[in-house]
Amino acid sequence: MSDHLSSLLRGDQDGDPVATAATWIAAADGLLVAAGAGMGVDSGLPDFRGPQGFWRAYPGLGRIGLGFEEIANPRHFARDPALAWGFYGHRLDLYRRTVPHPGFALLRAIGARLAQGVFVFTSNVDGQFQRAGFAPAQVAEVHGSIHHLQCQHGCAGAIWTADDFIPEVDAAACRLLNEAPRCGHCGAVARPNILMFGDAGWLEARSAAQMARLRTWYGGAGRVVVIEIGAGTRVATVRHFSASHGQALIRINPQPEAAPPGPAVQLRCGAQDGLRAIYAALAARGLVDAAQLRAF
Repeated sequence: MSDHLSSLLRGDQDGDPVATAATWIAAADGLLVAAGAGMGVDSGLPDFRGPQGFWRAYPGLGRIGLGFEEIANPRHFARDPALAWGFYGHRLDLYRRTVPHPGFALLRAIGARLAQGVFVFTSNVDGQFQRAGFAPAQVAEVHGSIHHLQCQHGCAGAIWTADDFIPEVDAAACRLLNEAPRCGHCGAVARPNILMFGDAGWLEARSAAQMARLRTWYGGAGRVVVIEIGAGTRVATVRHFSASHGQALIRINPQPEAAPPGPAVQLRCGAQDGLRAIYAALAARGLVDAAQLRAF
């Protein structure tokens, strides 16, 4: 860490967290975004907080008492593929139709002014960063992507795009009405290339390649500031990642909790509000284009 950045980290933690975040980003070479489910809430995506929240989104599963951890299990693709694809097909269609909120564009604009740019680490499987214009080579999807498929038996290690699959779902019953996608090798019902609960069959090659690119970028990125957005503690993949990377952490999360350790600040708000505030602070210093805010 440079002496300049070290002095900034020591000297600006007790003031306004937005101003502190802007100061750290201004001194950074690269921006590492660590995003959990809360990143998509402002786009209208559910975050499945608690069983009641999940069942409001999927009443058909509520009627049969299946929570998120139960339905997000690969065994259903063998036992009841119409139910499994009712859930994942609905999500696939939802993510395809969802427009990313303006905070995604603000992140891209902030990253564009840094010498080493921006890289995204996310536990989300929705593909929203790519849809918002982030290059696929800038995104690491640690739990996989719903926009890619694999055989439920892992045939030949094959992973392929879901572009040709258009699910027709009875949302009230959470059941797929049309033919499920199938493996081109064995003919079995395919599944999303997503890490599920109790999942020994997930093919991780695609995500592993993304993580390798992230490590290469991080190794040469110099002074890195982490923005952690919407990361929960129930599945703490993103929290663990952000705690072990970067020279400073900016946490955006509306949930009340203790301040994170180390050089860190927390903005207790949603993703879009937090990113707009940081962008406005950077724009006030002439570091980013203020017109970008007026566009939203």
